[in-house]
Amino acid sequence: MCFNDLKMVAEMQKGWKKFLITAACMVCFMSFGLDAQAAGKDSRIEAGVSIGDIDVSGMSISEAESAVEAFVESLRNVPITLRLEGGQDTVGTAGELGIIWENDGALEEAAMLGKRGNIVQRYKALENLKENGQNYPLNLSFKGDVLDSILNSLSETYDHEAEEASLTKTESGFQITEGRTGRVLDVARSKEAILNYLQNSWNFEKASVDLVVTTEEPKGNAETLEKVKDVLGTCTTAYKSSGPSRVTNIKTGCGHINGITLFPGEQCSVLELITPFSVDNGYELAGSYLNGQVVNSLGGGICQVSTTLYKAVLAAELQVDERSNHSMIVSYVEPSEDAAISESGGKDFKFTNNKEYPVYIEGTTSPEKTITFTIYGVEDRPSDRKVEYVSEVLEKNVPPTEKIIPTADPIGYVNVQSVHVGYKARLWKVVTEGGVEVSREQVNSSYYAAVPRTASVGTATADPNAAAQIQQAIATGSIDYVKSVAGAIAAQQAAAAAGQAGVDPGQQTGITEDPGTGATDG
Repeated sequence: MCFNDLKMVAEMQKGWKKFLITAACMVCFMSFGLDAQAAGKDSRIEAGVSIGDIDVSGMSISEAESAVEAFVESLRNVPITLRLEGGQDTVGTAGELGIIWENDGALEEAAMLGKRGNIVQRYKALENLKENGQNYPLNLSFKGDVLDSILNSLSETYDHEAEEASLTKTESGFQITEGRTGRVLDVARSKEAILNYLQNSWNFEKASVDLVVTTEEPKGNAETLEKVKDVLGTCTTAYKSSGPSRVTNIKTGCGHINGITLFPGEQCSVLELITPFSVDNGYELAGSYLNGQVVNSLGGGICQVSTTLYKAVLAAELQVDERSNHSMIVSYVEPSEDAAISESGGKDFKFTNNKEYPVYIEGTTSPEKTITFTIYGVEDRPSDRKVEYVSEVLEKNVPPTEKIIPTADPIGYVNVQSVHVGYKARLWKVVTEGGVEVSREQVNSSYYAAVPRTASVGTATADPNAAAQIQQAIATGSIDYVKSVAGAIAAQQAAAAAGQAGVDPGQQTGITEDPGTGATDG
């Protein structure tokens, strides 16, 4: 073969290579085009493909989607019963539970079967489809907010809290009321049970689902409560100098606490029991402590209730969790034996039953103006064990001066608050056994502010001479002198007014003074 012949053969070989490369590219392009075409809505699904129990062979994606939605729609009227303990069943439908179909791409995936990859891959996929078929799960779901609404509505009528066994003190002894088991529909777990059954086990026919209920047994029982009969601690205080409103408040507060049964480990908050301090809750305006002053407030005097209970709790040796002293000293108990209550100031008296048995709290008031709290339980302390609480005054501060506060009240008005001696004190718990002291421990420490004798003096007047007189009297710093001047001015003004009207002016001056009994408190 000559050189020219060799050259011709080489040219022919190069041409064949270009042809083969071009053909291969076209095959690849066509394969890509088929894949791209398969993703379209009008692509037909191969035979042997199903979504759940729905055969979608030969359908387009949109046709298959309509078929599935029609099936799901047919399920909306299928009865579904939600079962509760005690036979309180609720019958509804799958539609009322918010049934929906979540298309997570199964149709698009089904449409691509046998249309993806090269010729060999597509062939194998189609052969496998003919032999085994392909089923995609029908992913049903239920609207979470719909289930929440249904379950919350059920819980409102089904739930009831456990009712504790309780005691009631009568003239003939204690009366026992048995408790009742509580039950609560567990909304979260019931929702989970509904979804789990309907999504994984439901055969699309009439069905029932058990809802999840939690129960709570009552504390205590008749056998335990029958043992509560011993007096563990008691205390009585008097309020003989109190006015009608303060008397009412003490009776009201005592009534809110009387009859409480406290089980082992339970804590009692006195503030929670006796509040709110409102007319609707039985309270009236009476004197109380506020920023070193005695002012009228709803519930004034309530601290004598908490203080009396505090001393009974100490005697019973229950666990004291929270206690505050008054801002100023009170007269009905020794220093450091008080327990102040203040809704706005955050002062509470809390204690816990640290005994092995329940305790019962009885609170009473008497016509002689005394309040008594008695704590009953099961006495387990040795008979020769005695507990005494001793108040120790560490400091005493008597204010050396008086305080005068001018006000915008009419001239002649004077309101005097007596002196309050300041104290620093602490309380000791002393335990003896067989008459011998075995322990002495500090229970608390208290600080009571010293407040001087204070007068609020009215200065408002149109008479410049009277204004000058009262200001000069205030400048002396003597409350008694201010009282005399204010009384004289008030009498002169009353006489002048009465002379014009032709009536007897009387002796009214508008001067009042707190007698300093210490009966008012915070």
